[in-house]
Amino acid sequence: MRKSLLLILMIPAVFTCWARAGANEIEDLKKQLAELQVKVEKLEAQQSKQIEQEVSKAVEKKQVSALPDSMKWVEKVKISGDFRYRYEGIDSQSGGKWGGSVNRNRIRARLNIDSKVNDDIDIGLRLASGSTDPVSTNQTLEDSFTSKDFWLDRAFFNWHPGMIQGFNFIGGKMPQPFYRVGGNQLIWDDDLNPEGLAAKYVMGLSESCKLYINGGGFWVGHADSSSAPETSLWGMQGYLKNTFEDKTYLLGGMSYYVYGNIEGEPNVSSLWGKNSFFGNTSANGNYKYDFEIVECFAEYGFELADYPVAVFGDYAHNTAAPSSKSNGWLIGCTFNKLKDPGSWRVGYDYRDIDSDAVVGQFNDSDFIGGGTNGKGHRFNLAYQLAKNFEAGLTYFLNEKKNTDNDEYRRLQADLIFKF
Repeated sequence: MRKSLLLILMIPAVFTCWARAGANEIEDLKKQLAELQVKVEKLEAQQSKQIEQEVSKAVEKKQVSALPDSMKWVEKVKISGDFRYRYEGIDSQSGGKWGGSVNRNRIRARLNIDSKVNDDIDIGLRLASGSTDPVSTNQTLEDSFTSKDFWLDRAFFNWHPGMIQGFNFIGGKMPQPFYRVGGNQLIWDDDLNPEGLAAKYVMGLSESCKLYINGGGFWVGHADSSSAPETSLWGMQGYLKNTFEDKTYLLGGMSYYVYGNIEGEPNVSSLWGKNSFFGNTSANGNYKYDFEIVECFAEYGFELADYPVAVFGDYAHNTAAPSSKSNGWLIGCTFNKLKDPGSWRVGYDYRDIDSDAVVGQFNDSDFIGGGTNGKGHRFNLAYQLAKNFEAGLTYFLNEKKNTDNDEYRRLQADLIFKF
């Protein structure tokens, strides 16, 4: 625009000079005009570069008010993610998929896109490597350099109306809405993202004590008959957390999970191409028992020699299964936490889970190779190598509660990069 205006203003001057000048003077004027045009182009290029630098600085400093209106959408969108490279060694006595030894290298890639629709509504999307398996986002490095799959891992809305403080209503394929003490996986695997509707509410009972209530209904899958209802999952959880003056805290609560239309149905894993009950009892190719799970949990956090420590316990009981097959429990602790480069964290847990305490397809996919009917230890060590870069070691020392009490060993060595 500035360039065109300058040339228009110059035209009368050029014609005036042309009328008064001879042939030689006309050539000189042409050269001067060309030189002037080059200078104008250089000036505009410098100004454009300066604008780009200012926009870049505004984005870095999150000074969105300095951006053009057409670019202010960046204020509402946040992109993040992580990449993990893993070496894994498995040694199992029992036959089947993990009979003998397995050594493999695996990758995991996840990309989060979070956007603010307005002051009350957020949208979350996540793409991840993996397969149709809902409890794993790993891809094994194999098959002659073939390309790896990328899936829609999360897609949900989060409505948190300002008029109701502490309330969130979530719908879609969402992060796990239920609290897990110590992040344990006795009932739910880390990678499981349930699908349906959920609500979360936090109520302050006093300056130090809060009440947390979580609930939801989720669609597990279609039944084997068009006339039969779908298999569903309904859950409700409530717990109290009290933070003391010395910043220690005590947390305790209960959950109730009930599956609808699962007894007498084929295994859930058949819906994503597998054919296993993952330790659950079957009869005639179908689930033998219902799942109505009562969970009790507690967690205590404190400092020991200036290091943060958390000890926790979790207990699950399926009221719809025989007592000899219905219980699962876990105890564990974490010491220190990852923060700055050079920081570290160690963790440990021990669990014992009967065959029908929980649905085996949805709990920890690494412990005893996935599923129920096992017991044993898990050791974890993590170290922050640099900003957004950590290394970790995890070792499972487990025993399957089958007729032979087969031993199960699993070592995982990870490099994790975040952005």
